[in-house]
Formats: sequence, structure tokens, C-alpha cells
Amino acid sequence: VQLQASGGGLVQAGGSLRLSCAASGHIVSNTYISWFRQTPGKERDFVAAIKWGSRGTDYTNAVKGRFTISRDNAKNTVYLQMNSLRPEDTAVYYCAAGSTLIRSSVASRTAYAYWGQGTLVTVSS
Repeated sequence: VQLQASGGGLVQAGGSLRLSCAASGHIVSNTYISWFRQTPGKERDFVAAIKWGSRGTDYTNAVKGRFTISRDNAKNTVYLQMNSLRPEDTAVYYCAAGSTLIRSSVASRTAYAYWGQGTLVTVSS
């Protein structure tokens, strides 16, 4: 599985961005595709996850109610709609895929076998 993240950019606080993660290769129904984010000097943190073959989604508390993860199976693409952006959302965002993890481990970086390159999101105050 190869992942290609895009959609980052510069936005003012309160604005919106939509990130895309285009996946190629064989994606099975129990695959989770997730978004993580990382700022300099800090660990890569979980943001949101979606299961390829179901409607299940998970979010970190910091983005609940503001971010929405969705997928388009026909386009093999996962989206992260980010609304009401805050300066603290500034980070490099990465998408990741894993087919051997269980739902309770979606927030764990080590559960994912495939990673895309990052896309930078900058939110100005």
C-alpha cells in the first residue's frame, strides 16, 4: 500500500482545510487509515481514524466536533475535513494505513505499517 497525502497549506484561525490521502495497492476491508500530526521536537500524535470496510471512526479529543474523517472507496481516498482551525493545529499531517490492528490500538503509531509523506498545515492567529 502506498499513501499520498495532500491538501495542506496556510490558513487563518477559524478557517478550514481538507486533507486528502490517496491510497494505491490492495486495501482490505479491515484496514484502518488514519491521520497523525507532528510538530518539531514532539512525537507524532493520533488525530483520526476510519476503517475501510465500515463506518467506524475515531478522533482524538482535541479535534472532536471540528474535524471529520471520511473516505471515498471508489477513489481509494481518505479525507480529513478540518474546520474551526486553531493555531495549535499547526503541524505536519501524515496519513497511515494498517490492516492488522484492532480498534483499541488505532492511536498507536506502531500499529501502522504504511505511511505517506507529510503535508504541512499552518494556522495563523
